[in-house]
Amino acid sequence: MDRRALLGLAAVALSTPAKASAPGGDSAASAESYFRLPIVTASLIYPNGRRGVLSIETGLDVPDAALRARAQQSAPRVRAAFNAAAQQFANGLRPGMAPNIDQLSAALQTAANTALGRAGARVLLGTVMAV
Repeated sequence: MDRRALLGLAAVALSTPAKASAPGGDSAASAESYFRLPIVTASLIYPNGRRGVLSIETGLDVPDAALRARAQQSAPRVRAAFNAAAQQFANGLRPGMAPNIDQLSAALQTAANTALGRAGARVLLGTVMAV
């Protein structure tokens, strides 16, 4: 069994009661509006010639039902946009520095909005690892 999927499912399950008890709060992702995408990877080339991998766990929280249906149908386009954004981000990484998650999330959010044609889907990040 994939441990990441199990941990992600546990996190969503634990956050669902908090959302249900909040009166009209839309701040937390719910199980109905969230769907997970496959891990996005990008290749890294270090200054000494070694190669590495940047891996990013992603998901989308889409509260609007019509946009969620479009996002699920457009999942290959969204993944392609995420892969392009991740590769562009990986090309700008400095050796020995941790990835700037704020910059990465902004690039992925822009890619998601472009791929879906409008804003309304929120990109959620899991583990970001450069090896």
